[in-house]
Amino acid sequence: MKKYELLTDDTVTAPNGATLYRIRSLVAIAALGLPAGKLGGYIEAEKNLAHSGDAWVGGDAHVYGNAKVYGDARVLSPSHILWITGVGSEHGTLTVFRSETGVLVSRGCFLGTTEEFFAASAVTHERMPDIAEEYRILVNLAVKKVMK
Repeated sequence: MKKYELLTDDTVTAPNGATLYRIRSLVAIAALGLPAGKLGGYIEAEKNLAHSGDAWVGGDAHVYGNAKVYGDARVLSPSHILWITGVGSEHGTLTVFRSETGVLVSRGCFLGTTEEFFAASAVTHERMPDIAEEYRILVNLAVKKVMK
């Protein structure tokens, strides 16, 4: 069941040139107090926002590229999420965002707190300390941005 639709007549252009579409809820999301028909933020494609769970993009927030909002995550402002591409040993996308429980980090199939991410990164990159340090620097910078 779809919980939102993309409005093709309400678009903006992302810094990377992608077209972002405003979303509108098709069903009420009780946990958020969100009624059906409520306008949300902007996403590039359905891959950016899960139809399951209570995930939502609100206000004028923009989510695009490889960024994904799912579970109970809520992006209500463009300043609540930051993603950086081309990082780590696989040159992937690192996403750091504010949640109700604090800051969460997503990279590849990993999703967890900053402490969990640093611990996992230390183990995964034990033989590549420069990669672990790159993640530490980027995540700490991102946390300052999303918690403003």
